[in-house]
Amino acid sequence: MDRDELDPARADQREGHDARLSLAKPSPWRLSAWLWSLLVLLGGLALALSVHHQQQQRRLAEQSFVRGELANKTFAALQDKLHSAEAMLRAVQTLFLASDQVTQVEFANFYTNLRPREQFPSLLALAYAQREQDGAGERYMTRWVEPASGNAAVIGLDVGAQPNNLAGLLASRDSDQATLSAPFRPVQQRGASGTEDGITLRLPVFSPGDPPQSLAQRHQRMRGSIAVSFRVSTLIDSVLQDDVRRDLRLQLADVTEVGHVLPLFDSMPGTPDVRGDYRFERRLAYGGRVWDVVMQPRDTTPPAIDWRQSTLPGGLLVSLLLALLVYSIVGTRQRALELGWQMSRRYRESEERFRALNELLPALVLLAEVDGGRITYANRTSRDRLGDQVTEQRLPDLFDDEILRGQLSDAETRGCSRIEARLHNTAGAHFWASVAISRIELGGVGKLLMVASDITEQRQLTELLSHQASHDALTDLYNRREFERRLHDSLAAGVAGPPIIVLLYVDLDQFKLINDTSGHLAGDQLLAQLSIVMRKQLGGTDVLARLGGDEFGVLLTRVADQQEAERIAERVRRCIDGYVFIWEQRSYTISASIGGVVAEPAGISAKDLLTQADTACYVAKESGRNRVHFYSERDDQTVRRRSEMEWANRLRWAVDEHRLQLTYQEVWPLPLGDGAEPGIEMLLRFREESGQLVVPGVFLPAAERYGLMPSVDRWVIETTLANFERLHPAGNRLDMVAINLSGASIEDPALVDRIIELLQRYRVEPSRVCFEITETVAVRNLSQVVRCMALLRSAGCRIALDDFGAGMSSFTYLKNLPLDIIKIDGSFVRDMLTDPVSHLMVKAVTDIGHRLGLEVIAEWVADAETVQALTALGVNRVQGFSLHHPELAVFQRD
Repeated sequence: MDRDELDPARADQREGHDARLSLAKPSPWRLSAWLWSLLVLLGGLALALSVHHQQQQRRLAEQSFVRGELANKTFAALQDKLHSAEAMLRAVQTLFLASDQVTQVEFANFYTNLRPREQFPSLLALAYAQREQDGAGERYMTRWVEPASGNAAVIGLDVGAQPNNLAGLLASRDSDQATLSAPFRPVQQRGASGTEDGITLRLPVFSPGDPPQSLAQRHQRMRGSIAVSFRVSTLIDSVLQDDVRRDLRLQLADVTEVGHVLPLFDSMPGTPDVRGDYRFERRLAYGGRVWDVVMQPRDTTPPAIDWRQSTLPGGLLVSLLLALLVYSIVGTRQRALELGWQMSRRYRESEERFRALNELLPALVLLAEVDGGRITYANRTSRDRLGDQVTEQRLPDLFDDEILRGQLSDAETRGCSRIEARLHNTAGAHFWASVAISRIELGGVGKLLMVASDITEQRQLTELLSHQASHDALTDLYNRREFERRLHDSLAAGVAGPPIIVLLYVDLDQFKLINDTSGHLAGDQLLAQLSIVMRKQLGGTDVLARLGGDEFGVLLTRVADQQEAERIAERVRRCIDGYVFIWEQRSYTISASIGGVVAEPAGISAKDLLTQADTACYVAKESGRNRVHFYSERDDQTVRRRSEMEWANRLRWAVDEHRLQLTYQEVWPLPLGDGAEPGIEMLLRFREESGQLVVPGVFLPAAERYGLMPSVDRWVIETTLANFERLHPAGNRLDMVAINLSGASIEDPALVDRIIELLQRYRVEPSRVCFEITETVAVRNLSQVVRCMALLRSAGCRIALDDFGAGMSSFTYLKNLPLDIIKIDGSFVRDMLTDPVSHLMVKAVTDIGHRLGLEVIAEWVADAETVQALTALGVNRVQGFSLHHPELAVFQRD
């Protein structure tokens, strides 16, 4: 920026100086005519050539300056493009940091909302590689890719198969910084001809929580990696403006490895490299890679001379006229003044072009006096953003921050480095800008030069992302992560005595009914309405959050005692109980079960407090729903709930810790003693640390309540089939091995395919395997049970209905079930010798079972007299403690 342009006083001074030069008149020399003519001719020629040379140099300087500005803008645009790509990738990383429940659908929706291809037409794919552990070690498998179209080859790609790609992934994990890859040929174009035209920008994905601070934390919390890939040529081409394409040749190369140059881009491929008077060369270091950016003129031919504007013809003419008209001093002086005026005009035109370039800068540029802060210059961007009257204001008055205003008003101020500040224009509108102010000297006078860029949209986006990370999208309440953080902070700052900290756990009753009858849209609307209703019942300092599904959390921090907390909880329950939800001409009455817990001052953790509140809520539901229950260590229901939770936690690790063991009980055919081999029923036991075996009745209720039965059943099935010949001393002579299936496993649609796969893998004859299903399970979901039974029977397995008589005992559905065996409930068998009704029930079940072609087995056989009675009734098999006590399977006795 020219000083005369910024300082009006110096500009006026220079204009006066130019005027004096124009009016100056040289003293005449008293020489002979021919000598005067020769001297004037030679002097004129020398002056004309010198002026012509200066004019050419000025044109070349202007051309070089314009090229430099274009090159700098192009270099800055390329940097901004990479930073924008990183910002997009950071937004995706924030999504994963906010939740550990991110699904592929949420990932796809997030990609759709970002609309990255509007900003990056060169984008190939946005991919998520998941960290996985197996026997071979740690792998990173690409699981999610957007957009799906054209990226099918990326799904399932092992990052470890590409060493350079893996190195970039590990570097981004260790530094938590964006990592740029070397150029490569995209997988989507594998097999196609062409150069290596792809690059990848990566960021790590850590488990939710605060960003990890140390290398060990990053290793531990690493969940995967997100990457965005581009076509290099399209990415770089998108930042080239038309004037750059016309005037400059852009060449990029990756020079990260010394001595190994990887070409990236050439705007004039195939054209020989030429050296001109101008060359822009700079290194761009980003994401662990170094790019060499070179820009040269497309055409090195010097600009053609415009003889109409050149001073050379005029100088020659003037010299000739001066030589011929040596005595015409007045005419010569007039021609010299005209020539000086033309030269001055051209010089000012050059200044105007320089001023126009400064006016076109996209940043706000202001110049102000140190004393008083009056603004003396503002470029076009500044006038557009701050108002045309900005030069009538003081620089400190543009800022909202009083401290910054005081700093800039100080005559000794040195300005400020790059900061974010809130400014306002002459109309009073506010906006945020990134500001740098420096003190400079112009003509010996202190000035403040401010350069700023508008960052309002960037701050709004940051605030929006922060809000989304801490709030539930449906109800706009705090989400579980933010609630737990606030609970933790409250516990950390709490002290013993009033006010106390109370946690309420609110769970809606029969919410699934509304979803099933009116759809999830109705359920979402109900949750949004109830969040408003509950908010009205709480104080301004209370925290209300949606913890997930139909569960809400309330944190009370200014409660005098538990009695006041119970009143607040009851008030919340009543407001929900009295709410009528209307949806599409249907009305629903709503209720909720609320569990409460008072935080003890003895350092209880947020996790334990949430667990206790959940336990209290569970007790409220078990007690009949639509009620409030506060947690107490002495409550029997609480103790039972805690015991089940402890068992559930132990069962989650039972397989890995080898705590589950198989026993068997023999099932003998009748009549006894005819030389037939027994079958067996597999029974499950849990082995304590002391070696004691725990029977299923102790831990299976917890497994059923917490959804662990499918994994337990799968372990029993696979372990039994894998050791089929080593279950019993009879080995391969066993004709029947019975395995029990739970209701949760029956409802698993993949169970049958898994069983058939295991039978084939371990080469077990399906007819030797019998699966037992209890009567209560069969009645609970009859259609699902029939489908599962039919598939297992078609594979060759046998099906037994266990504990028949303990439930509905309906012979109607019995004839419709695809069964092979029916097992009479042991309560009837135990009392059949003393209770005529029990004896009649055993006889009826046996007769009907035989009529249906089923084999009948009696359980709980306690003595020889019962065996004789069952033999007389025609029962096929018997089992009980009188015949065989359960013992460990042979393969587990070591």
